[in-house]
Amino acid sequence: MSAPRYFQVKMALQDRLAALAEGSSLPPERALAEELGTSRTTLRKALAELAAEGRLRRTQGSGNYVAPPKIVPVRQLTSLTEDLASMGLTTSAKVLEIEKVRAGDELATIFGVTPAASVWRLNRLRLVDGAPLALEIAHLPGSLRDLPQRLSEHGSLYTTLRTAYGRRIATVEDAVEVALVDPNEAELLDVGVGQPGLLIHRTGRDESGEVIEWTRSLYRGDRFKFVATATVQA
Repeated sequence: MSAPRYFQVKMALQDRLAALAEGSSLPPERALAEELGTSRTTLRKALAELAAEGRLRRTQGSGNYVAPPKIVPVRQLTSLTEDLASMGLTTSAKVLEIEKVRAGDELATIFGVTPAASVWRLNRLRLVDGAPLALEIAHLPGSLRDLPQRLSEHGSLYTTLRTAYGRRIATVEDAVEVALVDPNEAELLDVGVGQPGLLIHRTGRDESGEVIEWTRSLYRGDRFKFVATATVQA
């Protein structure tokens, strides 16, 4: 059985993109459809899939461009700031909200505290070279006195925890799944509503096994690829 026509067009476009430099533009859709011998409807379906996969960047009223390569942090025990800095990328974070909140039942179970206990809630938009990459909501137990000021001084959350509070993440567990971006998330991440994103729930523990971080991170699916490395025992 032959592949669907749109998939054949997609593969032809994928080969073309691989031969072009980042930021290069494709011909206008009408010319591209004629060149590939297909309808514009079929072409647009192929272009939409390539855009969702992060291979193509579509700009309304401007055209279609080769997307930059996906960002690939690979170390699980370092912060996003440290991972991307090691790749020569400039990271920054916009704090959307930082406050103490009631733990409630879910966080009480995670941190081993009472539902009435206070925990820190830190909501940030993570940027790389000025472009949105992820929405991150971190919950942290304990008093962590002057956390907003300490975080402002150190930038990285993990650096702040180590330097200002003597808390070091020793082990992490990451639960990874695909999630569709809602309207509010889409506006902050500068993507289309309903676009697939990579959702990671991280539980971080110190050397004694105590949970000291629980974070929900939603990454742009077109800009991020998660890679985990493990050692296999013989």
